[in-house]
Amino acid sequence: MSVLVVCAVEAERAAIVAAGVRAPVLVGGVGPAAVAAATALALDGADLVLSAGIGGGFAPLGPGDVAVASSAVFADLGAETAEGFVPVSALGFGDERYEVDASLAADLAARTGGRVGTIVTVATVTGTATTAGELRARFPDVVAEGMEGAGVAAAARLRGVRFAEIRAISNLVGPRDRDAWDIPRALSALGRAVAVATA
Repeated sequence: MSVLVVCAVEAERAAIVAAGVRAPVLVGGVGPAAVAAATALALDGADLVLSAGIGGGFAPLGPGDVAVASSAVFADLGAETAEGFVPVSALGFGDERYEVDASLAADLAARTGGRVGTIVTVATVTGTATTAGELRARFPDVVAEGMEGAGVAAAARLRGVRFAEIRAISNLVGPRDRDAWDIPRALSALGRAVAVATA
């Protein structure tokens, strides 16, 4: 099986390569638009595209833990109303959710020791307890937040390629406390997870 690994930044690619991953690793850029465009152009010949990066985690996950997507969701694609957020699917304008094959997600979780659940994709990183609570209320099984997964999934769906997502946790989603972040630990965990996922 031919796997394309897609990450956002060079530090993630370097950690993945340093872990011995032999699959091609694309640095697709930060955010869903950039990574969707880059991924769509790079999918020729791939059977599976794996969105891989570090990200924020929802308890009980913490720094160094691994999240595996059961679905990738554009969490902020929709409309703000007086009654709350309305996703684009409820507006009748498309779909914000990309399901991962259940057996694939379970296999990746078994290999990586990761926790399976929804990974939300946002264009603005969550920085308050209020927004973190709103996300958990909308997605009770949420495990992590990133900025690229659903963008990679959109490109994969367009090209008819299977999709999965892995996030290594660098910090808890909520108020931005940079002193509590552990990016080196997350990058190390990311490399190990992608190595076993693509072996």
